Amino acid sequence: MSTPPLASGHEGPHALRPLLDTVLEALDTGARARGGPLPAGGPEAVAARTRAAVGDVLPDRGDPHALRTLVHAFAATASDPAHPLCAAHLHCPPLAVAAVADLAACALNPSMDSWDQAPGASELERLVATALAREVHPAGTPDALVTTGGTESNQLALLLAREAHGGSVRLVCGANAHHSLPRAAWLLGLPEPVVVPAPDGTLDPDALDTALTRLSGPLLVAATAGTTDAGRIDPLPEIAAHCAAHGARLHIDAAYGGGLLFSDRHRTRLTGLDAADTVTLDLHKLGWQPVAAGLLAVRDAHDLTALRQRADYLNADDDTEAGLPDLLGRSLRTTRRPDVLKLAVTLKTLGRSGLGALVDQVCARARQFAALVDAHPDFDLHAPPVISTVLFRPSGATDTTVAAVRRALLTDGSAVLGRARLDGRLWLKATLLNPVTGPDDLAALLHLAAASRATLVEGHTPR
Repeated sequence: MSTPPLASGHEGPHALRPLLDTVLEALDTGARARGGPLPAGGPEAVAARTRAAVGDVLPDRGDPHALRTLVHAFAATASDPAHPLCAAHLHCPPLAVAAVADLAACALNPSMDSWDQAPGASELERLVATALAREVHPAGTPDALVTTGGTESNQLALLLAREAHGGSVRLVCGANAHHSLPRAAWLLGLPEPVVVPAPDGTLDPDALDTALTRLSGPLLVAATAGTTDAGRIDPLPEIAAHCAAHGARLHIDAAYGGGLLFSDRHRTRLTGLDAADTVTLDLHKLGWQPVAAGLLAVRDAHDLTALRQRADYLNADDDTEAGLPDLLGRSLRTTRRPDVLKLAVTLKTLGRSGLGALVDQVCARARQFAALVDAHPDFDLHAPPVISTVLFRPSGATDTTVAAVRRALLTDGSAVLGRARLDGRLWLKATLLNPVTGPDDLAALLHLAAASRATLVEGHTPR
């Protein structure tokens, strides 16, 4: 057997070209075979189709058609975020330009833990991190780290707070906070978090003030700009003022809402973001990047010194003194892929106005969908959307029926809706991140939900 071709090197592009044709054809045929946003049949049927396509995972002799077969099966059994009826999660359809840039990163395979493995990529990361950090913190000496997403960013934020306070800090967060925050406190061995009420889906600033008044010791307050259930944004200026009055450090989880920074129309919703010591961003949400594309922005770059580590084979003192950049303190990970390339290509290609237009578009679609729901006699709207998430439910339905409607749509593969529990009730969740979704798609999504409910409730017909 001859040596398989490599992705980089002089022959790399020539080796990739026919393979790319195979992949693109298989993606097309797989999507056609799927026929909708999700494969039909539910988990057991999808698992069976996947097993049939894969066969022996590690055969004695290789299969020359494996690429075509498996990519076809992968597409045929995928949940496609680019389909206009796929609207469950903060799971965006990636831009083609970002996906192609990611191919270049895969082919050259830089590892962002030492300069000699990623010479140009290390400088590119510095430039992108600085630019995005200044979007969050226009003044001072900000910086940002590239992460795998909100969970890693939130954990880093708690770690930096702990180190800034000499090894001890207590998390204070709203009942609406992302689950990764209390989990990060547990992972880091911090005290049990103090949970502040969020009666309207946002952290109550008066309750926060009361909690900070009675608590002692170093404190980290975590606010949210874009909750995962309804996309709500905490009252950031009031929270920041209370933190300043009580000497508490402030972290803002803007994994979802941070993309509003690109929009002239919507960025004022993030007023107060720059008061935070650390801010979580995810551009694989309102940034249309392939996973993963997270960042943690810090107001004071000095905070990052807590992450410095020495490993002679990666950042020996004499190499650093000689001018080789030290990358090991830029992450908790050692080997990490150059996710910065797709970010840089997207920022440069679309610019602020292009990204802002996409943000404006999905926010407008959410308002349009909310208006359709509100006008429909068979549905209840939870509230007008804050970003691009709409919560709704069939009028008069039990929570059991709401859950069954969603599962029925998933099983037949016709639409992908999420679920959220707010105000003591279960709601269907439409998270609109697809900028090409049109009015007809929104109407179809609502009609499918109505038809699904009609099949579950005897005597009910959609109007």
